[in-house]
Amino acid sequence: MAADLSAELRERIEQAAANRATLRIVGGNSKAFYSQPAADAETLAVAEHAGIVDYEPSELVVTVRAGTRLAELEAVLAEHGQMLGFEPPHFGAGATIGGTLACGFSGPRRPFAGSARDFVLGCKIVNGLGEELNFGGQVIKNVAGFDVSRLMVGARGSLGLLLQCSLRVLPRPETEATVAFPIAEPAAAIEFMNRLAGRPWPLSALAYDGVSVRARLSGAAAAVRAAAANIGGEFDLGGDSFWQDLREQRLPFFQRPGNLWRVTTAPAATQPELAGAWLIDWGGAQRWLKTAESADSVHRACAASAARATLFRGDGSPNRAPLTPELAALQQRVRNAFDPLGVFATYPD
Repeated sequence: MAADLSAELRERIEQAAANRATLRIVGGNSKAFYSQPAADAETLAVAEHAGIVDYEPSELVVTVRAGTRLAELEAVLAEHGQMLGFEPPHFGAGATIGGTLACGFSGPRRPFAGSARDFVLGCKIVNGLGEELNFGGQVIKNVAGFDVSRLMVGARGSLGLLLQCSLRVLPRPETEATVAFPIAEPAAAIEFMNRLAGRPWPLSALAYDGVSVRARLSGAAAAVRAAAANIGGEFDLGGDSFWQDLREQRLPFFQRPGNLWRVTTAPAATQPELAGAWLIDWGGAQRWLKTAESADSVHRACAASAARATLFRGDGSPNRAPLTPELAALQQRVRNAFDPLGVFATYPD
């Protein structure tokens, strides 16, 4: 069935290329809010192209079709005491691993375990000419050729249809605990998080919600207990739900009025001067802003602070700051190499 569907998807892409049509790849459609295509496009539904192709727990590698639901994959890994190390958000029950990688989303564990891109070992795609291409492999030490498979992460389907991917997985930690430190000022919270991150503690998440800095410790029970005793703070018995709600954007902060901006910057960087409410994740490297400020104002303030802003959920303002002419030209050359006829929908940059 999966092989037949793969052939059908290739045929659909070949027809689109012949007709000069544009296709928008849709899996579970859980991330449709993120941005809309730059032009009208036909839907290429891929959620039925699902299932685990190969999984050997002792090798810490799983190969899965892109339409596989994220929850189903995580459940299989959990049965073997393993997990996706980049702790991806779902944003809906229909979330697929293909859509997750296409958007490049990673959760609170990202600065300590790695991003979605870091866990991709190989992939199989269909390019804009309907050709099936394989990149990378199924082993962690894979150094042959260009690392094209990781180029698919964050491309939002603009370079090709992701058919399947091989991912490195991690053992689930023996235990986890969250400690909280009440801090009033964001600047003090950023400084404190950077001090914590510089110490040899088994940290797996670090965030500030405007009231407290929360630090999640993960690993062997003895190591977590020792770290918690050294760090201090108050044990947060609701820590597990906090990190899940942060990852899935269910915290009260995300319900505030205004556009939601994702601001990426150096962990110790000063806060951009913008009106609104802030939530700081990744120990300071990812900052969420709820504001009514215009897109131009947000981009100017972030540029002045050496930060980059992306409209994550909002009123249709420009999605992100424009690329430099050099980067825009490079991006276009890459797209031309994979999709010379412009079959796959592109998104505002």
